[in-house]
Amino acid sequence: MMFLLFVTLLYFLPSIIGHKKRDFTGIFIVNLLFGWTVIGWVIALVWACAAEERVPVYAYAGPGYARYCSRCGASIAAAHFCPACARPL
Repeated sequence: MMFLLFVTLLYFLPSIIGHKKRDFTGIFIVNLLFGWTVIGWVIALVWACAAEERVPVYAYAGPGYARYCSRCGASIAAAHFCPACARPL
């Protein structure tokens, strides 16, 4: 029983290493589908070690009411058009 647990953890080691990475979904799919081959497992492991970590994005509206343009991300206080890209809000 312990051997089965150890082998399962070893098989999913790239996914465990890459669980906080930006490309976790891709790493997990490669690990799940191609991890049974040694090459697929090594590719998933290298990808998990080389991938960038997921950076949280925080939006701050500031005091009062503010909106954000969905195209360029500019902060708009009280307008119907974005002053940076002229897109209607």
